[in-house]
Amino acid sequence: MEKHDPVKGITAGQIGKIYDVLVAALQKSNLPSKETQQVLEIQGGALADEFVVMLRKRVDAISDMIIRHVTVNRSRTPEQALDATKRTTYLNASVVATMPQGSGDEVEVFFFKLGRYVSDADLDKEYELRGLKPADPYTLAAVNDADPAFADDHPNGTHWKDENGSWYYAAFRGWNDGRSVDVNHNDDDWHDSWWFAGCRK
Repeated sequence: MEKHDPVKGITAGQIGKIYDVLVAALQKSNLPSKETQQVLEIQGGALADEFVVMLRKRVDAISDMIIRHVTVNRSRTPEQALDATKRTTYLNASVVATMPQGSGDEVEVFFFKLGRYVSDADLDKEYELRGLKPADPYTLAAVNDADPAFADDHPNGTHWKDENGSWYYAAFRGWNDGRSVDVNHNDDDWHDSWWFAGCRK
């Protein structure tokens, strides 16, 4: 991801990019000309304000993300991927068997924290807001393998859903009983301390 000075305001180049994105979307929209003209004449200012509010919401959502680049060995079994982290494991074998394997040897992983309790259904909306999909457990395990101390201050997890709508999770953390990884069913909300791992769609 391109890095920018967080103090600096939006640049002319970024405004130009927004213009290009909007032009492309509007050209495909097939909006009716007459009604569109009426909206522009009567509500043009409000429309612009709403767009800025929407853009700011998305900008704020990614403002504190942590980005990691990791190499993932996808030839491992699910158990091998988890064992490679050298953590105490608390595993539901039937859930481990459902772990999505993902794809790609070199992966960019984005971690974000909500700071509030969240259900799995609402967590999916937070991924969508950030333009991300949940990281697969292989990728998340690789991050925690490469940096075992990361989860000490950034307990991190991801989730997936089966064809019946049941939610599963993989979660890495460091507590008084040492560093551990849990893979199981998820029937409760996520605690407000968790960081969530995502990848680009």
